[in-house]
Amino acid sequence: MGSVFREVSLWAVPAFLFLVPVYAFFRGVRVYEAFIRGAEEGFGIAVRIIPYLVAMMMAVSIFRQAGAMDLLSHVLGPVFRAARIPAEVVPLALMRPFSGGGALGVAAELINSYGPDSLIGRMASTMQGSTDTTFFVLTVYFGSVGIKQYRYSLAVGLIADLTTFLASVYIVNTVFG
Repeated sequence: MGSVFREVSLWAVPAFLFLVPVYAFFRGVRVYEAFIRGAEEGFGIAVRIIPYLVAMMMAVSIFRQAGAMDLLSHVLGPVFRAARIPAEVVPLALMRPFSGGGALGVAAELINSYGPDSLIGRMASTMQGSTDTTFFVLTVYFGSVGIKQYRYSLAVGLIADLTTFLASVYIVNTVFG
């Protein structure tokens, strides 16, 4: 059964890339012109989100360079120790909602330092795969379509991040701890 899934996964993307133009051809769509039109729209969206992206990257950099992340980790350390949360994964939990690239760097550093099969490595991997970049989503994606009022999106995104962070800690401690 696993070999079937492996073969399907190997051929899924090439088959999709082949079938879409064939299907469009039979529907009478001018494939090349549609591709060029889509590329132009994509370029416009990329240009439109640049200010949001620069603002978010600057905010993340200021947060890290000012030492706010280290201070927050230090202040919340006793609470995390009581909850069986290693202090080493706290920067990852704090960075993940802001920046996927920054969080990936923190996770890679943890895995390199402690090993991929360590409790911290497994916890970092689980957190990296189960949480999302809430502030990135709000600034870039919402900014690209012109949404100015987030309403409950920020609160729901942060609650989801906290929930998945706690679930990652609980599951990894239960299974591997």
